[in-house]
Amino acid sequence: MAPLDLAAGIIAAVDPPQLLPARQQMAFTLAFHIILVPFGVAFTFLMLVANYRGIRRGDSTALLLARRWSKVAAVLFAVGAVSGTVLSFELGLLWPGLMGRFGAAYGIPFAIEGIFFFLEAIFVAIYLYGWQRMRPWPHFWSGVPVSLSGLGGTASVVSANAWMNQPGGITMHDGQVVAVDTWGVLFTRAFWYEAVHMFLAAYIVAGFVVAGVYAAGMLKGRRDYYHRLGFLISFTTAAVIMPVQIIVGDIAAREVFLHEPAKFATIEALPRTSTHVPEVIGGVLIDGEVRYGIEIPYAASILAGYRPDTKIAGLDAIPAEYRPAPRLVNTVHLAFNVMVGTGFALLGLAAWFAWAWWRRRDLPRSRWFLRCSAIAGVVSIISMECGWIVTEVGRQPWTVVGLLLTRDAVTRSGNVWYFFAGALVIYTVIGTAAILVLRGMHRRWAAGAEDERDVPYGPSGPEEAQLGGEKL
Repeated sequence: MAPLDLAAGIIAAVDPPQLLPARQQMAFTLAFHIILVPFGVAFTFLMLVANYRGIRRGDSTALLLARRWSKVAAVLFAVGAVSGTVLSFELGLLWPGLMGRFGAAYGIPFAIEGIFFFLEAIFVAIYLYGWQRMRPWPHFWSGVPVSLSGLGGTASVVSANAWMNQPGGITMHDGQVVAVDTWGVLFTRAFWYEAVHMFLAAYIVAGFVVAGVYAAGMLKGRRDYYHRLGFLISFTTAAVIMPVQIIVGDIAAREVFLHEPAKFATIEALPRTSTHVPEVIGGVLIDGEVRYGIEIPYAASILAGYRPDTKIAGLDAIPAEYRPAPRLVNTVHLAFNVMVGTGFALLGLAAWFAWAWWRRRDLPRSRWFLRCSAIAGVVSIISMECGWIVTEVGRQPWTVVGLLLTRDAVTRSGNVWYFFAGALVIYTVIGTAAILVLRGMHRRWAAGAEDERDVPYGPSGPEEAQLGGEKL
């Protein structure tokens, strides 16, 4: 059989010169901003867990963790506010075809996200400054809206993304939106599995990143109660959620198979529609054939439909003018492989922790466990980034699947490369500033040169005794 001519995937119409820099800029800014999302959604939850433990058990170390984490959360919230604002401008400036044609629908989730953003900003300020001004329980409850607002804001953005993947809730006439069903826009079929998948990813990333900080400290010999508690709160959260995420990821992949066949064909890098499809680990699509990959016979068909004779639509089922180019197919396919591979690696680390805790009620004694935990945060970020590559690049060449091509959504005016350069400068400045501020905070805390020696509404007694004398 002759190889499939995937050169047809190059759309005949000439792409505007603004398309490449616009896509590159969106990819960069989204990749930057999404790293901050878990800290608004899940890191604040970890902060509340420590705060709750401190109040209920009279644990001043837990309160110290909560207060320090609240300061980190405030810094990251400020960075996220700036990067998110740039993204908002980009939608209007870079993609007028999307906002002009579908703004009545696409703008709904972003309007809701704005409400959650303001709520989060208000309660971040109340919680942060309430340490020295409020009683314990009212102060704790003032932090709950911070975490809930983060969830709501993230759900709104995921809703917009899900709508682009599986648009609904609109009535069109002569190519224009004439009626909008708000609930239909917000809650498409794709929303449910995308939202749950993203929420769990946020808790996994925040948990492993924070645990990695304390694992690194423990590798340097800091085995006191402070580091142990910081590690256990964060790592346990991520470890408990990790197997749930694997299950949700499997459900999400099957939903993509059922309702986004073009994306699924891209994920699998499947040139032709067929049954008994193997799962290919690695490999690249070259001249219509996947090469250099490791095949697991029938696995893709079994995972998609629970039967080896499940038929999977290939790239040949996509009309030639809408078929993704091989480089996009390879990007999505390899990103999916990395996401799944890193996910199972983190699941193995969580299982290692669970086994040791079940046997001895203690951490694994091997230093390799701490080494793996120290890098788990970076691994989890890579996994999350690859997941967004799959959902975003896997939709190409569409911005709104079946309704709006990406080349028709992009601006036709100006040199976007200059705009991209400006965004790079802005993000470099705020990223560098955030790192310097966090490093400065870490140095002050490590040296004990801070104003937190007496934790507000904490138990009396020297902090040193609390840091060394508590047991879990």
